[in-house]
Amino acid sequence: MANARGSSRNAYGSAARRSGASSGTAKRPAAKTSAPRGRRHRLLGVLSVIFAALALACSVLRMLPEDLQALPYIPVIVSATPWFVILAVLALILSVISRRWIAMLMALACIGLQVWWQWPFFSASTKLPAAVDAAMASTRADTGDMIARVMTFNVYKGHADAKAIVDIVRDQRVEVLALQETTNDFVKKLDEAGIHSYLPYSQVSSSDGVYGNGIWSATELGRPVDDEVGSSASFMPGGTVTFGGGKAQLRFVSVHTTAPIPGYWSRWKRSLDELASMRSREGSRYVFMGDFNATTDHTPFRNILGNRFSDAARQSGHGFTFTWPSNKLPLPRFAGIDHIVLDKDIIAGQMQVKSVAGSDHAALLATIVVQ
Repeated sequence: MANARGSSRNAYGSAARRSGASSGTAKRPAAKTSAPRGRRHRLLGVLSVIFAALALACSVLRMLPEDLQALPYIPVIVSATPWFVILAVLALILSVISRRWIAMLMALACIGLQVWWQWPFFSASTKLPAAVDAAMASTRADTGDMIARVMTFNVYKGHADAKAIVDIVRDQRVEVLALQETTNDFVKKLDEAGIHSYLPYSQVSSSDGVYGNGIWSATELGRPVDDEVGSSASFMPGGTVTFGGGKAQLRFVSVHTTAPIPGYWSRWKRSLDELASMRSREGSRYVFMGDFNATTDHTPFRNILGNRFSDAARQSGHGFTFTWPSNKLPLPRFAGIDHIVLDKDIIAGQMQVKSVAGSDHAALLATIVVQ
């Protein structure tokens, strides 16, 4: 009996030891798997905070006064303002997963600001009259009405395809064309491509004798000048176009401001401020078309608009009109620095952005109606 009881105790002890060993072995993998999961959770939390803080910090630069926006590299960051919402959305997703509430609040604040700022681009404040569709359906532009198709394009030091530009002018029935960074050779190529068959009147000027800006029109340009603005950046030629058989006259200006690059930050702001001074110039209704080297997120550009002028893309509710850079694949166009700026009682619609070989910009087109 003693041997039997001892044998039973030994068997029970062995079973218990085996059970304990088995139980211990079963628990270890759970501890091992929870540790990596915790590390991933913490990593996602850290990333959510970084992304949210970066998105919000970069976005609020849009709110800086113009003097501070002219500080080094700030204009470059501000030009990408709409894209920071992507970073904010990513931060929001990560913050929900990792339960980082501060990051979530920062991300939501950034998204809210972006919607507030950018929504007007997707909500039209004006609507083109029905007569526009009939006018645009005709094979030739009617220069006697109150409607015109207009286009602006930076030809990048005269390297753009001149024939492609003339083809767009023909196909789109463009009545007023503004070009920037022209050269004498480029203007010759434009003539050879047949621009005068559609836009026989022009005013081209250059402040340095190398690169210039120009306006081409289907009708005669009244009071043409080399520099309408008196700009420190470049000569900005101007000319008056008559609409509706004399019912209205608009003063068109081809714009090219200083680029915000190292060593030129203050000059960039100055060239935009010079355009802003045009708000107080009376006696003409203006249409400014060109490379402003600024987006609607830049305070100096919004100062140009003031309570007199409007940006055609924003007014029409077309959406973003990103025109730069146009030749940096796989990098997409991410900045809308080319604009068509309209005086009061002028409405716009049918916005288009078209790529043209040879330039780092895309062309911007709109249909305008004089009221």
